[in-house]
Amino acid sequence: MVIEKIFIVIAILLLLSIISCKVSIKLGIPALLLFMTVGMLAGSEGIGGIEFDDPLVAKSIGDLALTLILFSGGLDTQWREIRPLLWKGLTLSTLGVVITMLLLGSFAWFLLGSFSSFDIGTKGITWLEGLLLGAIVSSTDAAAVFATLRSSNLVLKGNLQPLLELESGSNDPMAVLLTTSILGILTTSDASIINLGLSLIQQLFFGSVFGYGFGLGAVWVINHLRLPSQGLYPIASLALALLTFGVTVLFSGNGFLAVYIGGLVLGNRPLVYKEIILSFHDALAWLMQIAMFLILGLLVFPSQLLPLAGVAVTMSLFLMFVARPLSVFLCLPGNQVSFREKLFISWVGLRGSVPIILATFPVIAGIAQADRIFNLVFFLVLTSVLIQGLSLAVVARWLGLAESQVIVD
Repeated sequence: MVIEKIFIVIAILLLLSIISCKVSIKLGIPALLLFMTVGMLAGSEGIGGIEFDDPLVAKSIGDLALTLILFSGGLDTQWREIRPLLWKGLTLSTLGVVITMLLLGSFAWFLLGSFSSFDIGTKGITWLEGLLLGAIVSSTDAAAVFATLRSSNLVLKGNLQPLLELESGSNDPMAVLLTTSILGILTTSDASIINLGLSLIQQLFFGSVFGYGFGLGAVWVINHLRLPSQGLYPIASLALALLTFGVTVLFSGNGFLAVYIGGLVLGNRPLVYKEIILSFHDALAWLMQIAMFLILGLLVFPSQLLPLAGVAVTMSLFLMFVARPLSVFLCLPGNQVSFREKLFISWVGLRGSVPIILATFPVIAGIAQADRIFNLVFFLVLTSVLIQGLSLAVVARWLGLAESQVIVD
């Protein structure tokens, strides 16, 4: 395909996605669902007929997109709002992820294991493979939560919104770590639970330390650069975000956690041309969300989803009505968070692009159940965004937790 045709295709897909944002606000449909739909329609089995079947490329683009989305989420997070909620948010983003993985992974093994009542013509999965599936979809997605809350123009009472954004912005690193660790056990003979625990501690420690350190360093660098143009400052912040991720991973820390913390530090310190930097990263985060969901839509083959519909719907319902609520209520005991707020937090367990990106890891690693896991994860995400995303504002009003809803022309 010549370059001008590539430009035309990219332009059309981006414009369709931008228009879908407006439609999503008008109709109350999550924008992420429309982005994914545009990608599927443009794919090899859709009307666009674009051939794309490269999980490695999708993972690479997904890593970049997730890095910039989390950095932007950190920039937009107000420390004074999340400080009183720090313990609750971190408990949900660590222990809550592990509980969800264990519950959903065990349920997936029950459905698809040796005694499975779902005959889909393939070998049953092991308990460890079930845990891998559970780990992949164990975190709520920052991109999905940020975008859905903002596109719905929903104003929540109390500290609900900062708590949800703190959880969704900080739990992706745990899901990534659990996924890669279980994959390591599946693909190597010397991996163990002890090594998994040590790797977890190491990645969380170095991710936190490097994120905070690079955040402070980025503030100093930006405030002392004395650049000749305002437009160079956002580019400098972008370079520093990528540097934070790269160096952290190089030293065996969690890069996603580091960029979120780095963005949090940067966004809550005095900064020259701060508004320009924030606007730039907000636009960049939207571009990354659009690109990521378009590519993931292109990557999936709808015909491969149909045989898995029964088991995928069953797993989705278990995740929404059992695994996620149990993890929330176990992580938030007592009366500091009301029963209605816990119900709403349980319902806002949106899954998005992160699980689909993580689902490419088993494909690249070449494990036996990789294709089935990928298609199940895609179906789970689609169901989550469709059911939970569409009903988010309705549930908030029903529980009496919505202060107002802005009408956008």
